[in-house]
Amino acid sequence: QLDPSEQWSLLELGYGLTNAAYRTTKGSGDLRRGDFEGSLERLERLAAELRPGWIAFVGKSSCQGALGVPRCELGEQQRALGGTRLFVLPSTSPANAAVPYEERLHWFSALAAACAV
Repeated sequence: QLDPSEQWSLLELGYGLTNAAYRTTKGSGDLRRGDFEGSLERLERLAAELRPGWIAFVGKSSCQGALGVPRCELGEQQRALGGTRLFVLPSTSPANAAVPYEERLHWFSALAAACAV
């Protein structure tokens, strides 16, 4: 477990973090299309430059907003950014409390298994 101030040490472990939308809100329902402006281009650039195996979105709305698509399902997406595969995880927000812990664990474990291949 890392403290937020240790976020840069994730790079040493082979992980990176970024935001699909830079504006913070109380919930994903407060985000607007404009909040994701430039996200797809930025993610495409990161995928091309860094060539990660995966980009994971935490929450369907972050995937939908960044990719400009009307709907995303949990799990691996059919779309990729170059050679980078895309995965959608359930939101970890307390506002998403309707999703049981076991279901969240299932999707995070599925991503871990996919990354291990």
